[in-house]
Amino acid sequence: MTTRDEPTEHTFSCPECGESLEVNASMRDALLEFGCVLCGTLVSDEAFSAS
Repeated sequence: MTTRDEPTEHTFSCPECGESLEVNASMRDALLEFGCVLCGTLVSDEAFSAS
């Protein structure tokens, strides 16, 4: 689902709904700013792990 040739670097796991997906740096920034794409819960750096 990447729109650029950026490598996947992180795995996102929502602490509220459990949604999990691999994200690149720009997607990670968007999740930190806007929250989980599924439930809208605001998330912190703790929701990401290195892939």
